[in-house]
Amino acid sequence: MDTNHAFTRLEDATIFLNTAELSAEDIPWNPHPSFPGVFLKHLVSGQATDGQLSCHLVRVEPGKVLETHVHDQQWELHEVMGGQGKALLDERDVAYTPGTMAVIPKGVKHRVQAGEDGLLLCAKFFPALL
Repeated sequence: MDTNHAFTRLEDATIFLNTAELSAEDIPWNPHPSFPGVFLKHLVSGQATDGQLSCHLVRVEPGKVLETHVHDQQWELHEVMGGQGKALLDERDVAYTPGTMAVIPKGVKHRVQAGEDGLLLCAKFFPALL
């Protein structure tokens, strides 16, 4: 899987919270509970932000898919960090390449599929997802 410089820097970033300092390296990757081939690294949880936001690294293996889903209570921001793929954002096809950002309002259906190199993105939720 292609990992560009920006993702590598985020992968080993230091996270400064009001009362703590964490290393992203020490946070494990977890398999997504619903989508095979998708892994999550929960960098900032709602517990650390009074429920206002959460931030997650998302790794989608080559050809794998985050199937169509909706977050009824959260706005979501995708920042593509590496690899490539495509998203369907409320009936609109969007190419996902490094540097692409997508704002997804609450209640909007969306789907993300990785290309042949896989896909790495940072997903932020407002209010927090977890």
